[in-house]
Amino acid sequence: MVKKLFQLFHREFSGLHQAAFLLAGAGLLADILALFRDRLLASTFGAGRALDIYFVSFRVPDFLYTATLLIAANTALIPILLKKFSEDQKKAQYFMGGIFVIFFLITAFLVLISFWLMPFLIAAVAPGLEGADKAQAILLSRILLLSPVLLGLSNLVSSVIQSFRRFFIYALSPLFYNLGIIAGILFFYPFLGLAGLAWGVALGALLHFLVQIPSLIRLGFWVNFRLVDLTNDLWQVIKLSFPRTLGLSLNQLVMIVITAIASTLAAGSISVFNFAGNLQSVPLSLIGISYSVAAFPTLARFFVKNNKREFFLSFLTAFRHIVFWSVPAAFLFIVLRAQIVRIILGTGVFGWTDTRLTAAALLLLSLSILSQGLIMLLVRAFYAADRTIFPVTVNFISSALIIGLSFFLVWFLKTSEIFSEFFSVFLRTEGLEGVPMLALPLAFSLGSLVNVFLLGAGFYKIFGRSIFAEFPDWESMKKRLSKSFLEIGFAGLVLGMISYFSLRLLDNIFNLETFIGVFSQGVLAGFFGLLAGALTLWVFDNEEFLIVAGTFHQKFWKASVISQEPEKLP
Repeated sequence: MVKKLFQLFHREFSGLHQAAFLLAGAGLLADILALFRDRLLASTFGAGRALDIYFVSFRVPDFLYTATLLIAANTALIPILLKKFSEDQKKAQYFMGGIFVIFFLITAFLVLISFWLMPFLIAAVAPGLEGADKAQAILLSRILLLSPVLLGLSNLVSSVIQSFRRFFIYALSPLFYNLGIIAGILFFYPFLGLAGLAWGVALGALLHFLVQIPSLIRLGFWVNFRLVDLTNDLWQVIKLSFPRTLGLSLNQLVMIVITAIASTLAAGSISVFNFAGNLQSVPLSLIGISYSVAAFPTLARFFVKNNKREFFLSFLTAFRHIVFWSVPAAFLFIVLRAQIVRIILGTGVFGWTDTRLTAAALLLLSLSILSQGLIMLLVRAFYAADRTIFPVTVNFISSALIIGLSFFLVWFLKTSEIFSEFFSVFLRTEGLEGVPMLALPLAFSLGSLVNVFLLGAGFYKIFGRSIFAEFPDWESMKKRLSKSFLEIGFAGLVLGMISYFSLRLLDNIFNLETFIGVFSQGVLAGFFGLLAGALTLWVFDNEEFLIVAGTFHQKFWKASVISQEPEKLP
């Protein structure tokens, strides 16, 4: 049994569905821990100023980590590693050794500068924090500066592991990250206060890095930690990663602006937004991240080989299944939002006002579950095809739109009584003080919808002539895809309606003042909805439904190992 477990740790997964389901399964474990982490935070602090400070303290370290991706981005390193492995593994080892050294030197310098400038940075990130609250945020942020170093090193290791298609341990690393944070809540906080939470995050980042080292050693990939001449290679990495890093930096800038605005609103606004975002991230990590991460090495390899047909087929497969899983997830989260929040967060000092605001924010963010999942895939497809400028341009437009909408909608909710009342009635937040903060998740979702529309239109236009020429039957294929997507959309609508009516029928059966009652109501309503959606797809003979059913029937975890210890990639 133990031997089989270790074989699974180091197994190579080449099939998209096998790799995606593996990543989703491991991601589910990490997400369960993340939800438990949030439950502990909610029960201990509630959606108040203490957690606002905690979430604020992530903004500068997260931005710094994003900046270091200029050297450590998977999307840049994996294609270069694939090319070097095809030539000589020693070249790949020297290349990664030099990257490790350069990354550490640059990151250490940036960390020292950020440590010194932190009082000024926190003042810009959270202008609503003053006095002791501001001082606490500065302390936590300085501790969290360890994270960019450790997570960046972990990212470098995972580039090698993903290049070998060893997804299992890479997928498990977030689980250890959350274990560290939970340790901070349970063991460090009672002795160190809020600073203990930050030390827990640092411990999680360390575990995220260390857990991947055994796989690196087992692969026989010995990194030569010395500064070698990487002038051409480093320039290539920067050339590939700069647009992606800029795009991610824009995302971080959006989060900084949202945090800054929320810090000037009612206490707990930052916490509500982050709690809702963490809940919404569960389907995103299980679906969008799983399929896009699993697809990227394959997309990069087909592009390097100039195999346009297989490149597009791999992209299309991931695209279809992100749609297949995301649509029902969005309907479930919208209909069951109150039950999800009450089950996960509704304990301890997390009150009814916190619950209603978080449920409303979750509804608004759930509108973009599909678009955010597709954005992850489309961006990786552009990078695999060495088209880096366009997705960054689109990201800049959508980021500017989110920032602009955030300011405008918050102002509009505060000044327009009619709009504020309609908004409150629609989201069932009548009489609550923190309603203006709900403009922030609405702005975020609207910007994401614009982002995916522009990326999709650009992909079709940029790759249309070169790729679609490989498919003489493209028109019939397009009709088949449209039919399948309509079936999925209709099944999602059926799922949502059955779940909603099931909730109403179960209202009088369970005691909704207890955890068991809310849990039973939500689970049964979700089950009936999923069953109705699955039966709808089965009646339609939906292609994606049949493929997924076939993949589960094959028991992907029992698939034979393609190659346990390859000396170089094919």
